[in-house]
Amino acid sequence: MKKLKGCLYSTSESNTKLTDLGPDLIMSEILPRLPAKCVGRVKKVCKEWLSCISSKEFVMMHCRHMCKGSRQKILSIGQESCFISSTGVDLVDEKTMITLPFHVRPSDVWILSSLNGLLCVCLRNTFEMLIWNPLIRSCINISDSKSYGFFKIYSDAIGLYIDSSNDYRVLHIKRGPFTVDVMAYSRRTSHWKRIPFLQKRHYHTNGYVWSGGTFCEDGSYFTVFQFWLAGDIVIIRFDVNTETFSEIGFPYVGNGETC
Repeated sequence: MKKLKGCLYSTSESNTKLTDLGPDLIMSEILPRLPAKCVGRVKKVCKEWLSCISSKEFVMMHCRHMCKGSRQKILSIGQESCFISSTGVDLVDEKTMITLPFHVRPSDVWILSSLNGLLCVCLRNTFEMLIWNPLIRSCINISDSKSYGFFKIYSDAIGLYIDSSNDYRVLHIKRGPFTVDVMAYSRRTSHWKRIPFLQKRHYHTNGYVWSGGTFCEDGSYFTVFQFWLAGDIVIIRFDVNTETFSEIGFPYVGNGETC
């Protein structure tokens, strides 16, 4: 990074050559910071850049940089069209229509979870789950022949998170007739693995409703509550480092309110 700053801010003409930075610095510090449109253009520079930009590692780096400051975007999905808009009052009218990378109508795409620009979505016609980066048009189908990666509405819960190795993962909580089955998908390895849930808990029944997961620091949090008035309500925390679940008491509201 010091070498990059020195090249960018030096008045010496000999130090302003892009080649002086070296390919590793360009690919790790410059390309991930480019806007999505520029990323699409630089793919054509050479095979090496195309390979770098198409890698899983680049997708994750680009997502982290795009979530900072004014680079935040709003994705709007309508019945027949899909737009990306810039945030901010002065930029609200600046929007770009995008083409979905999967063969369904925009209204048949359900957003299940989001994190740093990555979306976990479900296709309404097949219930397949995909990881999608709408800024650089990258999409991966994470369903497989073993029936992993298929979302069941009104039953399943999804949470995106980053583990201690900076791997983006999808936590899929599936409720069956008598149990809660938990699977985690790795963006790095492209594989699913099973994770044990809390023992002797009754959160699998249809009387409970699960929220989507909220990732914060080293945990992914789900609110679980019962349908009926004054029913149980609890926060389920998934520790992304130890890959274990725990229960957290929901804060007391008072005044007899149901939240």
